[in-house]
Amino acid sequence: MRLIVVSNRLNLTVEEKDDKIIYKQSSGGLATGLSSYLESMKSRNFEISEYLWIGWPGSAISAEKRAEVRSELISKYNSHPVFLSEKAMDKFYLGFCNKTIWPLFHYFPMLANYSSEQWNQYISVNEAFCDAVLEAARPDDIIWVHDYQLMLLPAMLRKKLPDAAIGYFHHIPFPSFEVFRLLPREWRNSILEGLLGADLAGFHTHDYTQYFLRCVMRLLGHEHNLGAISCVNHMSVSDTFPIGIDYKKFNSAAQKPGVVEEINNFKAAFGEKKVILSVDRLDYTKGIINRLKAYELFLERYPEWHGRVAFLSLVVPSRTGVDQYMAMKKQIDEMAGKINAKFGSASWTPLIYQFKSYSFEKLAAIYSVSDVCLVTPLRDGMNLVAKEFVASKADGRGVLVLSETAGAAREMGEAIQVNPNDIDEMASAMDEALGISYEEQARRNRQMQKRLERYDINRWAEDFIKKLISVRSERSKLETRLLRGILKKDMIEKYANAASRLLLLDYDGTLVPFADSPEKARPGAKLIETLKKLSSVPENEVVIISGRERRTLENWFKGIKVSLVAEHGAWVRENECEWKALKPLKNDWKSHIMQIFERCVDRLPGSFVEEKEFALVFHYRKSDPELSVLRVSELRDDLIQLTANKDLQILMGKKALEIRCAGVSKETGGMHFIVERKPDFILSIGDDVTDEDLFRALPETVYSVKVGVERSNARYCLQSFAEVNALLEELSSFENSVLLEKNFIK
Repeated sequence: MRLIVVSNRLNLTVEEKDDKIIYKQSSGGLATGLSSYLESMKSRNFEISEYLWIGWPGSAISAEKRAEVRSELISKYNSHPVFLSEKAMDKFYLGFCNKTIWPLFHYFPMLANYSSEQWNQYISVNEAFCDAVLEAARPDDIIWVHDYQLMLLPAMLRKKLPDAAIGYFHHIPFPSFEVFRLLPREWRNSILEGLLGADLAGFHTHDYTQYFLRCVMRLLGHEHNLGAISCVNHMSVSDTFPIGIDYKKFNSAAQKPGVVEEINNFKAAFGEKKVILSVDRLDYTKGIINRLKAYELFLERYPEWHGRVAFLSLVVPSRTGVDQYMAMKKQIDEMAGKINAKFGSASWTPLIYQFKSYSFEKLAAIYSVSDVCLVTPLRDGMNLVAKEFVASKADGRGVLVLSETAGAAREMGEAIQVNPNDIDEMASAMDEALGISYEEQARRNRQMQKRLERYDINRWAEDFIKKLISVRSERSKLETRLLRGILKKDMIEKYANAASRLLLLDYDGTLVPFADSPEKARPGAKLIETLKKLSSVPENEVVIISGRERRTLENWFKGIKVSLVAEHGAWVRENECEWKALKPLKNDWKSHIMQIFERCVDRLPGSFVEEKEFALVFHYRKSDPELSVLRVSELRDDLIQLTANKDLQILMGKKALEIRCAGVSKETGGMHFIVERKPDFILSIGDDVTDEDLFRALPETVYSVKVGVERSNARYCLQSFAEVNALLEELSSFENSVLLEKNFIK
C-alpha cells in the first residue's frame, strides 16, 4: 500500500540557477516532521511501506527544464512536482491563501481581502494539483491532502476517483461560524464541500473540529452523528488529531557534538543571566508586538531583574512579499530599539533581536540554555515551538509560558497559560516563570514530556492513517451492498423472469430531491414518463408510498396507472380506484396538537406546519439548525407527555417531526399490497427512517434498497435519487420479453 502526501510545498526545494538545477531539503515544520515519519515507515511494521509526495517545488521552473526536474524528483526523491508560474503563485499563495484565508482563519477579518480574481486562481491551482494526483495515483493508494491551500482538492479528487481513500488535515485554526460566514457564499460553500470530499478530515483540537461541523450544519444543512456526515456517495468523518514532534530528536539533541558546541557558545555569551526566549516566524498572528510590550512592562515593574535577564527574540523571515508583514517588521524593529534605548546600558543589552533563520543545532542549543520560553501567539493552529522547547529540556529545567489561544494549550496544561492580549498578565507571567523552583519546573516538564513522547509525529501520522483506513473499510463494507454490477444483473434477471412484479417506491428523497417546501417537490416530466412506462407493463404494479396527503398525490399522478399510499399508510388507492383507509382512524386530536405546533412555529423562524387528514407535520428544513435542535427537542418532549395515553405516535423524519395515529406506517401500506398480490418479484426503495419499518418487515428474498450509503435494514443501497431514477428508467426501457437479450449491464 502506498501513501500519497499532497501539500502546497514539496518536502524539498528546487531552484533553477545559472541553467543548473539545485535540490535542497525544505525547512518547514510539515516537511521536516512528515519526512522523518515517511523515512521510518519501512521499519515500523505498518501497512504502508512506500510513499509519494506531490507539491509545488518551491520556485518557478522553466518549461525546458520541467521534464528533467520531474524525472529527477520521481526517481531519486519519491516526489512528484506541480509546476506553477510565478504569476499563478502570486495570486494563489500570496493572494488568496495569505490575504484571505490566513487572516480570516486566524481571526483577523479586518485584514482579509476578498478578490474574485484570486479566488478563481485558488480554484485553478487546486485543479492543477488534482491533475497531478490523477496522473500519479494507483488504485490502492491512500491520498493524504494537507492544509488550507488545498481545501477544494478532496472534493475534486472524489469526483474523479470515487472509490479512493482520501484524507485531509487542517494545520491552521478552523474558525467559528460567525467568522467563517464572512466569506462570500459561493466560496464558503465550496470550501466546506471540498473538505467533505475527504473520507476523514482531521483538525488539531476538538474546538476546531466542532467549528467545522457547526459550519457544515449551519451553511450546508448536513447534520453529523459523532462527527460522521452522510454525503451523496460516501461518509465523511471529522476527528481531532493534535500533531506531535520528533520527540527523540529534540530530547537527545543536547548530547550531539554540534549542539554541545553551540550550547557552550550561548552560555559564554549570556553568562549568569536568565534567558527568556521567543522564537517565531514573522507573522501578525504570532503576537510578537504584544510580547515585546509585555517585556517592556516587565522591566518597568520588576527593576530587580535589570542586568540579570536577557530576552532573545528570534524572528524568522516569512512572506516578505505581503505588505502587512513588512509593516509589522518595521514595528518590531522600532519596538526593539525603544526597549534597548530605554533600559539598556553599556554592560547590559536587555533585548537581543535577530531577524534570521537558525540551524537545527543552534535552535536546539538555545532551547537547552533558555530558562523561559514565551510562546504567546494571538491565534495558532498548534505551535510546535512550545513542544520542541519542552522536549529539549532533558534535565527538566525551564518554564513554558503559553498562549491559551494556541492549539498546543489543550495538551500542555502544566505550562503557565496567558491571554496574549493581556499585556499585564504576560509581564506577571515572566516574573512568575523566573521564580519557579527547579523541582517544580521538573515536575511540570516531566508530565508534558511523557505526553509528547507518547504522542509524537509518528503516532500522530499513524493514528490519522489508521482512522482513514478504518473509515474507508467501513465504507467498503457498506458499498458491498450497492446495487450495481453482478447484484444489479441478478436483480434484473429476476425482474425479467417474474410473472408478477411489485414496485414499492418512496417519494421524497427517493424519486425526487428534498425541497424547501412540500409543494416544490412536484415530479418532473421525465419521472412521470418513466412511471407511465413501468406501470403500463401488465406484469407490473407500481406503488408510490409517501407521507404526503392523498389529494396531493392524486393530483401529481393523475392519469398514471399507479397505486398510491398516502400519509405513510393511512390511505390506499389501488389503480385509480377510490381511496380507502386500512384501519378506522380518528383525527379529533389535531386541533389541540395544532395549537402546540403553532406556538413552536412562532418560536422557530422558518418552520411551518403541514396538515394532513390523520397527521400533522412540523417542518424545519429552512430554520436555523442549532435553534431547531433545541426547539424540536422541546416540542418532542411536550408531545410525548401529551400523547402518553393516546393512540398516537411521534416520528422524527428528515428535518420534520410528524405526529400521526398509531398503527399507521409504510410497513402497513406496503404489506397490504404484498399480501393482496403475492407477487413473484418485489422491489422496495426508500431513503428515510419511515422506510425502515417496511424494510424490516420484508422477506429476505425481496430487493429492498436504501437511498444513501449508510446502515439500514435494507439489503442493498443506491447512492442518490438520481441513481434510483436511472434504475427505474433502465427497467422501463425494456419489455420483459427482450430484457435479457439486451446488453445493458455495465
